[in-house]
Amino acid sequence: QVQLVESGGGLVQAGGSLRLSCAASGRTFSSYAMGWFRQAPGKEREFVAAKPNSGGITFYADSVKGRFTISRDNAKNTVYLQMNSLTPEDTAVYYCNAAPSIATMMSGYWGQGTQVTVSA
Repeated sequence: QVQLVESGGGLVQAGGSLRLSCAASGRTFSSYAMGWFRQAPGKEREFVAAKPNSGGITFYADSVKGRFTISRDNAKNTVYLQMNSLTPEDTAVYYCNAAPSIATMMSGYWGQGTQVTVSA
């Protein structure tokens, strides 16, 4: 069982930056692939970024590639999402995810979400 708590959301102007954090409970954090998803009003939840449990390739949605960076600190049981050059289209609730692998994320563990609002 993994519990995830996101933080760091807020209101920012277009072009600004935010860093989201996701703190995970449990002693097996390093064995999980970690990721971020987002859901805008009236839209389905979509993939943003994911990092495997150890090494491997980091994945990004095309819409955030070059602007967002996912990282993890296994010693702190925390995964981060650094978001730069934000646009109003990035406005959404951002959810942290943990799963045995990136391929199984949709059936993994979810946090409660943190709101990110980007003003024009």
